[in-house]
Amino acid sequence: MSFKIVDQATPRLNRSELAVPGSRPELFEKAAKSSADIVFLDLEDAVAPDDKPQARKNIIQALNEVQWGGKTVSVRINGLDTHYMYRDVVDILEQAVNRVDLIMIPKVGTASDVYAVDMLVTQIEDAMGSGKRIGFELLIETALGMMNVDEIAAASPRNESLHFGVADYAASTKARTTNIGGANPDYVVLTDPDEAGERAVHWGDMWHYATARMVVAARANGLRPVDGPFGDFSDADGYKAQAKRAAVLGCAGKWAIHPAQIAPANEVFSPSEAEVTKANRILQAMEQAKKEGKGAAALDGRLIDIASIKQAENLVKTAEQIQAQATT
Repeated sequence: MSFKIVDQATPRLNRSELAVPGSRPELFEKAAKSSADIVFLDLEDAVAPDDKPQARKNIIQALNEVQWGGKTVSVRINGLDTHYMYRDVVDILEQAVNRVDLIMIPKVGTASDVYAVDMLVTQIEDAMGSGKRIGFELLIETALGMMNVDEIAAASPRNESLHFGVADYAASTKARTTNIGGANPDYVVLTDPDEAGERAVHWGDMWHYATARMVVAARANGLRPVDGPFGDFSDADGYKAQAKRAAVLGCAGKWAIHPAQIAPANEVFSPSEAEVTKANRILQAMEQAKKEGKGAAALDGRLIDIASIKQAENLVKTAEQIQAQATT
């Protein structure tokens, strides 16, 4: 273990994060009653320019009047390169005091972008006497942002999560795709010809590097990595497959741009009963090994050590969070 100790972000379930346009107030109550772990009310891409002022008012009203219960609520503000951003932050934090848990900052390109929003939020919190510190969700969705992802992840103690915005990232890197997430039929590997001259085609994941890069930056700074949108909400199998790939790489959860995507996200990013049972057995086996003065133990013919303990503890902690949320 390094001498540097990494502080972990505020622990939150982030398996599913439901996107709700601020211009669609009829959806707010439904979002509050959904099974999504986090709801983000959107002022950016999902809202047309002419509708942004009214969408901001809609969100302020919803924050103050909708019964969100124990739901974590985030607001995606407009980009720092627009004239909407400062008013998004000021109006929402001044008119809905202590009603927002997180602010999602889109298209973060440098650590200075985070610093700028941090400065503004801090001044408002101090002026309003707010007793609640707003956390930050940071969208990595440009080539510049990915290049600077390490500095961005460490830019503020408010940072809680990094999110991969696949559509804008594809546009920024000029990737040859128009899909929002998912596989691409041109991103394949051919096997060598067999005896009959046939070659098998294996599809790859063109987002593997970007997702893995974001995961490393997030985890190295104690943040939650979250996979972004999957555009074809009618393709349940494709969504679930993308979620599983993200989970394997270390993501804590995935966006849901449609309510139908909430349940599969919660399923994929929740440890199974069998996994939790095994994790508890690992913890029990290691506890017994400690009593016997051993630094490692064997379970079901496999070595378990300190690394196994950490993995098991993470699984059990997640299961406990899910159980606690289900009972509230």
